Amino acid sequence: MAGMEMDDLAENFGRCLKSLVDEGSIVSRRYYLSRRTVLEMLRDRGYLVPDAELELTLQEFRDKYTQDPDVSRLRISALHKDDPSNKILVLYCGPSVVKVNTIRLMGQQIMNGESLAGLILIIQNQITSQAMKTVELFSFKVEIFQITDLLVNITKHVLKPRHQLLTEEEKKRLLEKYSIGEKQLPWMLQKDAIARYYGLEKGQVLKVTYNSDVFEQHVTYRCIM
Repeated sequence: MAGMEMDDLAENFGRCLKSLVDEGSIVSRRYYLSRRTVLEMLRDRGYLVPDAELELTLQEFRDKYTQDPDVSRLRISALHKDDPSNKILVLYCGPSVVKVNTIRLMGQQIMNGESLAGLILIIQNQITSQAMKTVELFSFKVEIFQITDLLVNITKHVLKPRHQLLTEEEKKRLLEKYSIGEKQLPWMLQKDAIARYYGLEKGQVLKVTYNSDVFEQHVTYRCIM
């Protein structure tokens, strides 16, 4: 009897372990995780993102895009909830080095059918200096992220404080309250991961709220530099 119970226990344990093993492709998982983070990032920036896109499971993603997704099908287009003319486009580049011809072709395709306020490129390899120079010629803001930087949403880490972007009016009242200029506030570099996540520009101010089980709530501010 005891032997049968041990066999059942071992079988159940084996099933539990198997349920934790991802038998799908690594590449599809990377695309799934990074795309989910990008969708969350867009929503946090105020863009309209359907709940169905955010709630897509890994298996549903693979059923829709296959185990080896075509990067052209992963593009995302979103409008800002407060300004429909503010349209952002997200494009994935393949695993090869991003060269100038890739950027030129991408630019031609965009100019033929998109009126954009911003473009986010997700790359998986290096981007050449000539390609970067071509990117800088675009008439809209272009942000470049490595796919590995998007596998986890950094704002969801339990130790991360809450970040809230102040409006221009809120920023003005803050500076007047303490009779200071924006450069007298603590800084956050524009290349900081949080600043990049929210797509912040120089001069914008973040309210940073720290919560702790040991200390009382603490609020500070950071000016993007």
